[in-house]
Amino acid sequence: MTISRVHLYISGVVQGVSYRYWTQHTAGSLGLSGWVRNLDDGRVEAVAEGPAEKVDRFVELCHKGPRLAMVEKVEISKEPVKYESGFEILF
Repeated sequence: MTISRVHLYISGVVQGVSYRYWTQHTAGSLGLSGWVRNLDDGRVEAVAEGPAEKVDRFVELCHKGPRLAMVEKVEISKEPVKYESGFEILF
């Protein structure tokens, strides 16, 4: 099984607790670990780690996310992945 990490920058009408909880729920339902937070410029930043196929599915779902969200940038990390359990909402 290949483990990977993805770093997403999501723009559109996304800031707020509801989008962060949607992201947390989506990642958790896929068994991914990571975090999500609002950025000062109005975007949301999310990092997810886990099995490569589930990370790919997470990116796909974020592209189709609620409230006119749009993934504007996806970075596949070259950092070593830890794949610890849990997905946090950072404030």
